[in-house]
Amino acid sequence: MTIQTPAPNADLAETMLQLGRNARAASRALGKLTADDRTRGLKAIAAAIRAAALDILAANAEDMEAARAKGLDAAMLDRLALDEARVEGIAKGVEAVSGLADPIGRELARWTVPSGLDIARVAVPLGVIGIIYESRPNVTADAGALCLRSGNAAILRCGSESARSSRALVGAMRGALEKEGLPQDAIQLVPTQDREAVGHLLSGLDGEIDVIVPRGGRGLVERVQMDARVPVIGHLEGLCHVYVDKAADPEKAVAIVVNAKMRRTGICGSAETLLVDSAIADTLLPKLADALKAAGCELRGDERARAIVPDMKPATEEDWATEYLAPILAVAVVDGIDGALAHISRWSSGHTEVVITEDQTVADKFFADVDSAILLHNASSQFADGGEFGMGAEIGIATGRIHARGPVGAEQLTTYKYLVRGKGQVRP
Repeated sequence: MTIQTPAPNADLAETMLQLGRNARAASRALGKLTADDRTRGLKAIAAAIRAAALDILAANAEDMEAARAKGLDAAMLDRLALDEARVEGIAKGVEAVSGLADPIGRELARWTVPSGLDIARVAVPLGVIGIIYESRPNVTADAGALCLRSGNAAILRCGSESARSSRALVGAMRGALEKEGLPQDAIQLVPTQDREAVGHLLSGLDGEIDVIVPRGGRGLVERVQMDARVPVIGHLEGLCHVYVDKAADPEKAVAIVVNAKMRRTGICGSAETLLVDSAIADTLLPKLADALKAAGCELRGDERARAIVPDMKPATEEDWATEYLAPILAVAVVDGIDGALAHISRWSSGHTEVVITEDQTVADKFFADVDSAILLHNASSQFADGGEFGMGAEIGIATGRIHARGPVGAEQLTTYKYLVRGKGQVRP
């Protein structure tokens, strides 16, 4: 097993530049591999993670102890925590990525122009991807696996909270690549928690990094988007809304709302605002509130919601703009689909929104008028996940409009080039 460690007095700038050079060399080597080679590497990584499960869990236990000592909140602790089932889930996620169709070399389009030139647009890797993330160890494996599947080299920079867990995971992953005769520098972990390392990544490492992907809280993502000298694929908060229309099936509504909020409150697809149509609020909102409170959720309502369920805490304007990542839900009563659309347009972060209705016209209007990356009809927002989309895993949910949007899987980590075939043509 190969684990990177910095020289005791290594200059940080030179250390980071060397990571970039190593990644670029690995990227070129990956370009010569076949799809079967990449699949073989991914299967070996999944096996290595399983074999290293005890080491990974021991490292995670140290991370958890340090996190509790720092007073991290319950949502952060949940993101950080690993157990046997979660380690197995990480390995299965890598296996799922290994089973995906290889995205490299796909012919995206092909046509012939009047000059007789045959033109094809073909998918190619982005190159070297820097991934900056916080407390979720699974991102280490997901990001590394997706980059390998798509022929990209990855430089991973985890948060201090997950440093030990991520080192154990990356050690297993690099060891598997080395054993298979594949470029182990295709997956590298920044070997320091010095915050200046992030600045070096954002600089592009003298042109060695092609894309930065941030995955974390608003502060991290805003800094990356402001300071990066290379393109960024990222998102801000997951301010996800669930709108319950007057034509909703009550049983579906209760089940979906509780799951959307409470299945896992610390993920970006967790619902943060519930909107209920005024036409059915008097009868359905109490049922929704009872089910949510029974599941341990605190409710913060606007005046109309509190008039129906008085024991809700008063919602402030800040509540509509807060990604709680905790068992807290803001609740508003709105006047039909137009009221819901107005609220979402005002407060959404462009991540994920849900409409619950049996009226297809309402669902169609919601899909047409809401401009978020992921829209769901009669399904929980917790499905906003690359694995649930059949992508095996994801690096994150992109909420921008350039290049990738929604779950960022292997296919979204590619660009393209044009292959033009002629028969001696010259331009007049």
